[in-house]
Amino acid sequence: MTLPMVVPAAGLPARVRIHEVGARDGLQNEKSAVPTEVKAEFVRRLADAGLTTIEATSFVHPKWVPQLADAEALFPLVRELPVDLPVLVPNQRGLDRALALGARRVAVFASATESFAKANLNRTVEESLAVFDPVVRHARDAGAHVRGYVSMCFGDPWEGAVPVPQVVRVCKALMDMGCQELSLGDTIGVATPGHVDALLTALDAEGVHADVVGVHFHDTYGQALANTLAALRQGVTTVDASAGGLGGCPYAKSATGNLATEDLVWMLQGLGIDTGVDLGRLVATSVWMAEQLGRPSPSRTVRALSHQEQ
Repeated sequence: MTLPMVVPAAGLPARVRIHEVGARDGLQNEKSAVPTEVKAEFVRRLADAGLTTIEATSFVHPKWVPQLADAEALFPLVRELPVDLPVLVPNQRGLDRALALGARRVAVFASATESFAKANLNRTVEESLAVFDPVVRHARDAGAHVRGYVSMCFGDPWEGAVPVPQVVRVCKALMDMGCQELSLGDTIGVATPGHVDALLTALDAEGVHADVVGVHFHDTYGQALANTLAALRQGVTTVDASAGGLGGCPYAKSATGNLATEDLVWMLQGLGIDTGVDLGRLVATSVWMAEQLGRPSPSRTVRALSHQEQ
């Protein structure tokens, strides 16, 4: 296939690393649990498609996210794959479980707002940061790479607009405690490109530069690709995406699916930006996963390319 036509644009990176979240963020919002072997096969197929960072699961208490209760069973099935397999850890207990299974990349998940911190973590923002501090330190001491997620960076379903300095403060706190990478979450999908520019500019002014920042956009209002392009123009080279556009957030009912990895790859290919991803294999993987879930993929690119092949 000769499309999309490659037409590079000035001011963009030569390569983007896609942080694939479909197997974790994508599946955690399913109404019923996906069988462990299906999850493992999903991760294998994503790796085969060329994705090099695939978020595998979350070591949270099963009561809170029952869809990921099989973390101990799943991780050994995929840990030998030649890719990075980050996992989420909510506390020291989750970190211990992950490290015991050989996890080398972990993530903690904070909130920029009090309302979401209460809903998601049952703590205030400050209390949650206090919990993460020793977790990050212990993870680093164990030689693990640590990512810090920040939810509600652009808007909150309870509080509305989130002031940029409020987000910067939480991001700075995570970096100061030892996180090596941040992911800025547009959890309910309300960001617009100017807002993305403003937040990244404010972070840069505080010493949190684009080379340690990833962006995590939801497509609730159809803005995810526009926001991604704004971030790339600011120097960001890590973009979170979910194969097939799977996912949402169980604690924010207005959160719809993540940016679809296929839609992202289509745009990046057209811009001449290298991702290392085989789009055909990725589409086939998402079609397969949609069959396992019993519904079509919401990704526009998956629908377009899979329709052409029929």
